[in-house]
Amino acid sequence: MQQLAAEFEIDFNSETYKDAYSRINAIVIEGEQEAHENYIKLAQLLPESQDELIRLSKMESRHKKGFEACGRNLQVTPDLQFAKKFFLGLHENFQTAAAAGKVVTCLLIQSLIIECFAIAAYNIYIPVADDFARKITEGVVKDEYSHLNFGEVWLKENFTEAKAELEEANRQNLPIVWKMLNEVADDAQVLAMEKEALVEDFMIQYGEALSNIGFTTRDIMRLSAYGLTGA
Repeated sequence: MQQLAAEFEIDFNSETYKDAYSRINAIVIEGEQEAHENYIKLAQLLPESQDELIRLSKMESRHKKGFEACGRNLQVTPDLQFAKKFFLGLHENFQTAAAAGKVVTCLLIQSLIIECFAIAAYNIYIPVADDFARKITEGVVKDEYSHLNFGEVWLKENFTEAKAELEEANRQNLPIVWKMLNEVADDAQVLAMEKEALVEDFMIQYGEALSNIGFTTRDIMRLSAYGLTGA
């Protein structure tokens, strides 16, 4: 792994790297904070799964602390203001859905979109991370798959009733993801993370999640294409 990072000739202490890292690090910190809050809200909406969802929310809080330590290790202050703006679209859509009691939409945003986005980003980051951040991120990825699994299992069990709302939620939220990927592309490049690889890994994770829930291959191709133009 370290050899791969060396091949890219990454200088983790350069000002260029630290500048880009201040935004990427903030995004993962804010992403874990969003997830923490979202799982608490889902616990209120799904009281029968409350214990499991609270457990997931605590896990996200631990991840946040881990990524804060990654920033401190490189002596980088995360640009949290940037990160809050970065997540605003998904944040507002989740809040609106939660207020309306739309559990299916909330699960699509948090358990599918945000988790798949995180898994893709972490998968692409791990081979080019500094030693400290790589160890932290490898541990986090294992947890994220279990979070993705909660949403998959619940949505699969309720697929017939949830299908129409899932399609509508996908239509509203997937274009936001492509916008987010575009927005982060330049900073990711500085960290030796290729945008094409991020897009590809996200589409694989998201497609597999949709398949596990019950969508057909044809459905997945149609759903995955929303907002893809210009990504």
